[in-house]
Amino acid sequence: MLTRFSKQKQMRTIKTKSEAHIMLTLTANDVRLGATADDWQDALQQAARDLESAGRTSSEYLAGMSAREQQSSTVLGNGIAIPHGTPESRNAVLNTGIRILQFPEGITWHDGARVYVLVAIAAQSDEHLDILRHLTRVLDKPGLAEKLGHASDAAELVALLSKAPAVAKCDTETLCLGIDASTPNELALIAAARLQSLRCVDTDFLASIIGQPPVDLGEGFWLTHHTVGARRPTLSLATPKRPSSELRGVFCLAGPGDECHDLLERIDNFLARNEPIDGLNAEAVLARLSGEAADAVTAKVTLLNTHGLHARPAKQLVQEARRHNASIRLRLLEGDGSAVSATSLTRVIGLGARRGQTLLLSATGDEARQAIAALTKAIDEGLGETVAPLQSAEQRMVVPEAEPARELTDDQPLKAVAASPGLALASAFVMRQPKLRYEQSAEDSEQQIQRLNQAIDDADGQLRTLIRQAEGGEAAPILSVHVEMLQDEDLYQATLEAINEGTSAEAGWWRAIDTAARAQEALADRLLAERAADLRDVGRRVLANLCGVTMPTPPDAPYILVADDLGPSDVARLDTSRVRGLVTARGGATSHSAILARALGLPAVVGAGESILAIADGADLVVDGERGCVVPNPGVERCDKIRRRLQQLEALQAQAHENRNQPATTEDGHTVQVGANLGNTAHTPDAVDRGADGVGLLRTEFIFMAHPEAPDLATQVREYQHAFDALNGLPLVARTLDVGGDKPLDYWPLPQEDNPFLGMRGIRLSLTRPDILETQVRALLTAAGDRPLRIMFPMVKDLEEFRAARAIVSKVQSEVLANDVQVGVMIEVPSCALLASTLAPEVDFFSVGTNDLTQYTLAIDRGHGQLSAESDGLHPSVLKLIRMTVEAAHAHNRWVGVCGELASDPQAIPVLVGLDVDELSVTSRRVPLVKACIRGLNLETARQQAEKALSLATASEVRDALEAW
Repeated sequence: MLTRFSKQKQMRTIKTKSEAHIMLTLTANDVRLGATADDWQDALQQAARDLESAGRTSSEYLAGMSAREQQSSTVLGNGIAIPHGTPESRNAVLNTGIRILQFPEGITWHDGARVYVLVAIAAQSDEHLDILRHLTRVLDKPGLAEKLGHASDAAELVALLSKAPAVAKCDTETLCLGIDASTPNELALIAAARLQSLRCVDTDFLASIIGQPPVDLGEGFWLTHHTVGARRPTLSLATPKRPSSELRGVFCLAGPGDECHDLLERIDNFLARNEPIDGLNAEAVLARLSGEAADAVTAKVTLLNTHGLHARPAKQLVQEARRHNASIRLRLLEGDGSAVSATSLTRVIGLGARRGQTLLLSATGDEARQAIAALTKAIDEGLGETVAPLQSAEQRMVVPEAEPARELTDDQPLKAVAASPGLALASAFVMRQPKLRYEQSAEDSEQQIQRLNQAIDDADGQLRTLIRQAEGGEAAPILSVHVEMLQDEDLYQATLEAINEGTSAEAGWWRAIDTAARAQEALADRLLAERAADLRDVGRRVLANLCGVTMPTPPDAPYILVADDLGPSDVARLDTSRVRGLVTARGGATSHSAILARALGLPAVVGAGESILAIADGADLVVDGERGCVVPNPGVERCDKIRRRLQQLEALQAQAHENRNQPATTEDGHTVQVGANLGNTAHTPDAVDRGADGVGLLRTEFIFMAHPEAPDLATQVREYQHAFDALNGLPLVARTLDVGGDKPLDYWPLPQEDNPFLGMRGIRLSLTRPDILETQVRALLTAAGDRPLRIMFPMVKDLEEFRAARAIVSKVQSEVLANDVQVGVMIEVPSCALLASTLAPEVDFFSVGTNDLTQYTLAIDRGHGQLSAESDGLHPSVLKLIRMTVEAAHAHNRWVGVCGELASDPQAIPVLVGLDVDELSVTSRRVPLVKACIRGLNLETARQQAEKALSLATASEVRDALEAW
């Protein structure tokens, strides 16, 4: 039977791998070319003055920079130095920033090194460590020092410092061991297919490999290599299940020769040692390819330093390595498979090792054992820094004092987290996970592997069936991620290792799933931690297949689904003609089940607590997705009231759909535009069909997230044209790229941030890469032509940021003809609302993003498991910011829209209309209802409701008053 390795499926690692990132972005505006200096002290003084002139530091910072040079030289090598202050001088830093000074003639630094460029850093914390870690990756560029000195353009200099050499990939993912194949050609194709599945090459590479035979390297090893279709330098090794003297393995190399130098050296060194690899696991084979000899003394040690292996601890490690008569190499377990000399400071720093990652040490020579023991001890002790041990996943998950379980009381609301708006009353169906009983151990490992493979293949087929059924909906892309998780090689290898140790397929599989899920749940990033539910969902599917157990079947009658937690595949299987609402004991408002519930238009609450699982199947249950509560066994009076509301709502929905193309005009003749919020241009026809007056918010991130690199102009133009074509002349409001912090892009790496919602995101991130922003603006204008386009910038905090972004639009407008363009900002940051009067004269419109505005105003993370229910956009403080925005806009004849979830809240709509908001933008499904709601309003009455809401003290008071109204 073919092993899992021979199946050409895409494989991705679930665990998050730490990488070195740049927090301080190098830009041309921070460069001064052609500087001269008498000596290094003069150069240092100039750097300090430049930082002070740029408003980054006070004059006292120079003393800190000088003190830092006394401690040790800040020269990195290859003509670069990065002078910065000491921790004690951080009080002299006013704003984090960088200044780059070029000295074409060079300066002799106090350590004797010749320096051509100073990257002077003013950092309020430890941002400079990431700059240093990144710059070490460009030090090996041939002729870099000369190029730095002769650069005649600021952008050219920044490019030299920023564009690191392509990182070669050769790790356990690229290895294909024990393949059932008997010829070099077969192994070459399998190795090439693995590289394609890892997105290191494209189909052109496969075609090129097919067209050329492998080259015999001797000793049973072969090489196939091509540059066509190679996305990055990569090395794969495929070995046969039954090796012979003629065929022991085939290397598949992708990439141009100058970028593959390191990989070719690995092959040469590997062949020169001629060490057997038959029967070795992937980790051992990788060790041989990384230059670790079979007889090397090795050790694994976890790095505990808070800021990782930056300059100071790296220097301690190198000094310790140099004390021993041994050849010592260092490799990062979570890295790309390359091992570096432990005596090279820049190479060690360039590993980018971070706290919690594992270093693999190997040594040969007379003092190999002493060297490994000494280095292990030094790393454990912190390499000169104070370190604390890592907490286990279980420890990180412990809540100091758990909340007492809330008891269910008949006809009493139980507070939860509102996840999807709507109201439902139906019988409860509790999805209790079936008991999956299995043996922990098994003797026949081969049979267990066969059972595992079959269960995984069955799960793969089940998921693909669900994807076909959900095609075009929100569930399909999420389930596609599940397929990728299912194919993850780390999970499979961990399971195989457990089986080979004597566990059953069930026990080995669940051990691998549980370990990976716990690791994700322990992450500081809430969004990534919540994705552990997806992993467990995938794991349960395979485990159920292994146990021969089917999942519980819901009743034929209408019901409300109650579960501990729901995975996307659970939601995708729902029969929306029967299910009326969703309730989960756990989960947050950003979980996939909550996202899908909103997409399906199902009322849902999450985080209701374990007590909700005690409700009996068939018991009446109320789900209020507007207010975030459930009511078990509601009384007769409550049921009658809710049924009347539901009947009214059903009639209203039918009437609203019938009149969906009528304008949203109040009884006294005031018209409000109702647009649609879209996350994809493919949904534009549906929005128009539902009566939307245009697109009130197009989240353009989808284009950027769908590509491994920033999409080019032609790609973006095609996507935007789909929307304009479907709108038939209706306006399109496009939000420029809104990523960063909590929504990273693979090709735009950012550092880990303690609070990503207050970090590099939105327009502040886009302005660090004006080329990407300019391309997006150009694509929007090109696609629009003479059709109405509204461009708005996210996360603007003040006029300075708007002007910087507006300048890019003006530049493109001078080159691209577009007749109907407006440029505005999103009001998401309280400072922007407070300063609306300064922005209004220069913008064309405002769009209030109430989701972020609410969380920033109330200082409540809207995805927080306990507090998110209190993050209510009807809080008077939020309403006052909206009123300030409207008043400032109307004073200058500008229009104001609201595109957050508050715009579709039935209780909030009268208030927003009463605040004289000009446009509401909601999900497509809500457009007919929102328009109908506005048509039933009287503007004067709405203004009275708004005034009443503004006079109250809390969101609860506002909602109570509006309900009583």
